[in-house]
Amino acid sequence: MQEQATTVAADGPVATVSAAAVARAAGVSSAAVSYVLNGKGGVSPETRRHIIHVANELGFRPRKSSQSTDLQRTRVIGLILPNIINPMFPRWAQGIISAAADSGYEVFVATTQDDPEILAQVTATLANRNVDGVILAASLRDDARALRTLRAARTPYVCLSRRADFLDSDFVGIDDDAAATLLMQHMLGHGYTEIATVIGPRFSTASLAREQAFVRTAAAAGVVISGDRKISTRVNNEGGRLAAERLFASGTPPQAVVCGSDELAIGVMEYALARGLRIPEDVAVAGCDGLPHSRSGLINLTSIVQPQQEMAHEAFAMLLKRIETPSGSYTSRVCRHRLHIGRTCGCSPALP
Repeated sequence: MQEQATTVAADGPVATVSAAAVARAAGVSSAAVSYVLNGKGGVSPETRRHIIHVANELGFRPRKSSQSTDLQRTRVIGLILPNIINPMFPRWAQGIISAAADSGYEVFVATTQDDPEILAQVTATLANRNVDGVILAASLRDDARALRTLRAARTPYVCLSRRADFLDSDFVGIDDDAAATLLMQHMLGHGYTEIATVIGPRFSTASLAREQAFVRTAAAAGVVISGDRKISTRVNNEGGRLAAERLFASGTPPQAVVCGSDELAIGVMEYALARGLRIPEDVAVAGCDGLPHSRSGLINLTSIVQPQQEMAHEAFAMLLKRIETPSGSYTSRVCRHRLHIGRTCGCSPALP
């Protein structure tokens, strides 16, 4: 039987794309397309990537029954992360894997390196593999292709931490605006006037919201954060070091650096310490995430604490509910954050 799928064209009508059409467009055999779309071996990595790219471009989506039953489930969900270098993401992954296992599900984990083309390929692959649902912690603010791919395949999805601006979805995260405002207010309370901010990529709604709140809160206190002191970089330790290199190469280095993640903050501190600077005496630093090692006695980073395990469990519970009870409405779950006051901001926290 020839495999076919339906997709919605840009102007609205429904078009049908067959596996044979994918084979013709890709210049390969129908058998090769079948192997790739069904997750089987026998195809080189280069050909596999080519077929997936062509299938995605044509809008191929496997047809699913609207009367889905438990017998038709794969008992597998996808989890898409930006990377597994930042410890925040593996902690989410572990929480989701544990929650999924308790419900009899396995988790397929993929990373995108915040590359929109990789994100598009990963979501197309997951849809073609008929996973029961997907949790995305790597949504791009201005790119809804991934969500459209999943929606066309009738694959339920939940966004974790990051939202997509142009397509509705279930969401689990924190109030990034309120969290960043709280953190900046604390730093301003120390009297710092020369402040820089370091965040992740601005195509992340979480990173952008934090930067906007940092800058707005500082401006309300009469502190202007100039453009050369607002740095966006990759959300990992190396990104923090590269940002610090730019900041401390200037003639007037900042008194304080407020970061959108713990790993960025630690990268900034590593660079500063390598230059002989003292923290917080020469430069104060704060982060967001509140990871256990960041709050340990060794580092004791002032940071916004996100309830990582709660967020992971809520994301899976929300996805499971959508798998079992499809709905046309979407919900958001905003988890409570808190401020951890460490020593890196200039405070002298009480000993535990």
